[in-house]
Amino acid sequence: MRTFVAIDLDPEVRQKIARFLEGVRPFAPDARWVTPESLHITLKFIGEQKPEQVEAIQQQLRAQARKAATIHFTGTGFFPSQRAPRVFWIGIQAGPELSELASRIDAATAELGIRHEERSFSPHLTLARGHGGSGSPKWRKDDGPNTTFAVLQKRLESMGPLEFGTMTAREFFLYQSQLSPKGSKYTKLESFALPS
Repeated sequence: MRTFVAIDLDPEVRQKIARFLEGVRPFAPDARWVTPESLHITLKFIGEQKPEQVEAIQQQLRAQARKAATIHFTGTGFFPSQRAPRVFWIGIQAGPELSELASRIDAATAELGIRHEERSFSPHLTLARGHGGSGSPKWRKDDGPNTTFAVLQKRLESMGPLEFGTMTAREFFLYQSQLSPKGSKYTKLESFALPS
């Protein structure tokens, strides 16, 4: 079972982003675009696990809830860089509660033998992927200048600052990810409250 931990978006934020996607998708027709209903803020990618291990993960996650986190969605960018774009994303600004939650989840799952994150937590919403498909922000040997997002980049330059709203995350979820030719399907396995 392929799993990850994430925060779902409030309907108002999701709706604003969906309208934005409708407007910009034609400017990068060769990219693989994420559907608005599958958008989420990943806190920890876990990967393939046996069912009994998933139960242990759920137990660990139940002990991690601390405080609700206010999250502001603003701006866009590209991984690994503007000159070698492979991933198009929306930026996230949040107080320390969000990164603290991600750190606690990383530490708790590491106790079960799941690999620690190598890079610091950098919250974002992936909107589209270009060649290669990987959502990793790190440079890869085949990264370099490409034209997948060239027209979109020009369009974004003319749009000015972009704001997509603010929400308070009052829960996070353990998701199952099922891959298919039509894209990934995400199923919530359990929710974990973040008290105010």
